Amino acid sequence: MAFTLPKLPYDYDALGPHMSAGTLKFHHDKHHKAYVDKLNKAIEGTPYAELSLGEIIQKSWRKDPEVFNNAGQHWNHSFFWQCLAADGGEPSGDLKRQIEKDFGSLAAFQKEFSEAGTKQFGSGWAWLVLDGNALKIVATANAELPMLHGQQALLTCDVWEHAYYLDYQNERPKFIDTFLKKLVNWTFASQRFELRGEGDALSARDYQSAQHAFAKSGAAEGGARRAAQALDGDEGAELDEARRRTGKRAGRG
Repeated sequence: MAFTLPKLPYDYDALGPHMSAGTLKFHHDKHHKAYVDKLNKAIEGTPYAELSLGEIIQKSWRKDPEVFNNAGQHWNHSFFWQCLAADGGEPSGDLKRQIEKDFGSLAAFQKEFSEAGTKQFGSGWAWLVLDGNALKIVATANAELPMLHGQQALLTCDVWEHAYYLDYQNERPKFIDTFLKKLVNWTFASQRFELRGEGDALSARDYQSAQHAFAKSGAAEGGARRAAQALDGDEGAELDEARRRTGKRAGRG
């Protein structure tokens, strides 16, 4: 399948003055679009083209950097846009109670989240995740994301420089503090919390088990079956052949 750039769920100037229209246009229209375009080019003519975005991420992790980096960044950015809201505010309901239980207070959560994002060396992401029955804060580098570790993403802040440099220059801590106090879409985070581990929280191990069972069942047909067999095989012969046909080399960054 060919992936498309999702529309922003708000106008370019809706998050001002905390995030400018210029930043959103540059970040969404240039950076995110580039990941989508490169992903489509990387999977064209390969078994990956038969899979969903989540499946591509799981299959390509630590195997196909070109595919994984662009697929992961497409997922991360699509998620990040949903984490932003013009009115900010504070969490409520079940999520608020869970934050207070696991971190002690909203202020303690904000402090730990800010530290995780600030201390992330180089490019990456700070996340609030549901890990089992507990909330945790984690940071990931580059295109990595919580689903690879069996965690349910609830909220993220993009700490790549292109996310904040036009508005905050080198003041990453100030950007993260503004994100936490002015821009978080707590309604979206609460909806994610209600999923309780469903969907993208599947670990790589659980995904592989499910994929093998699906590939052996009568429900697996056509391209999906061929994709599962090719990508799960020891030699990956079909993937290599497809890449040769399209002039690509496996592992090329």
